[in-house]
Amino acid sequence: MAATSQASLLLAKQLKDLTKNPVDGFSAGLVDDTNVFEWNVTIIGPPDTLYDGGYFNAIMSFPANYPNSPPTVRFTSEMWHPNVYPDGRVCISILHPPGEDPNGYELASERWTPVHTVESIVLSIISMLSSPNDESPANIEAAKEWRDRRDEFKKKVSRIVRRSQEML
Repeated sequence: MAATSQASLLLAKQLKDLTKNPVDGFSAGLVDDTNVFEWNVTIIGPPDTLYDGGYFNAIMSFPANYPNSPPTVRFTSEMWHPNVYPDGRVCISILHPPGEDPNGYELASERWTPVHTVESIVLSIISMLSSPNDESPANIEAAKEWRDRRDEFKKKVSRIVRRSQEML
C-alpha cells in the first residue's frame, strides 16, 4: 500500500507542476478526478513534421509502483506511425521495463528509469512523431509504407491530421 500512496503523491505533484508550468506541445489532465493513475494527454503534432497541426489524444495509465515501472500510453485518436501499434499503444524504449532487453535490441540505459516524468515521456513521444524508427516497428504496415511508399504514408497521415482538427 505504501508504494501506491507514494506513486499517487508523485503523480499529483507532477500534475500540479504541469498545471502551473504548462509545456509547449501537449496538455495533460486526469481522466477522472478521483484516479491519479489515469491521465488524458493531448499532443499537438510537432511543427515541421507530417503530424504538424494535428491534435492527438492518448491515455497514460500508471502502475501502482510508479516510478519504478513505466506507464503505458495508448492513442485514442487515430494514429498511423511505425512506432504505434494498430490498437494505439505507443512503443518507445523509455516505456519498456527497466533492465536488459531480453531481445537485445535496446541498451538498459535506453529503457525505463524512475527519473522519467510525465513531461519527459510526452516529449519522447513528440520526438517519436518527428522521427519514426522503422528498425523495430510496432506497426509493420506503417513501417513498410514509411520505407517503401513514402507518398502514400504522407497522404494517410495528412488525412489523420485533418480529421483530428475536425474533432476539436
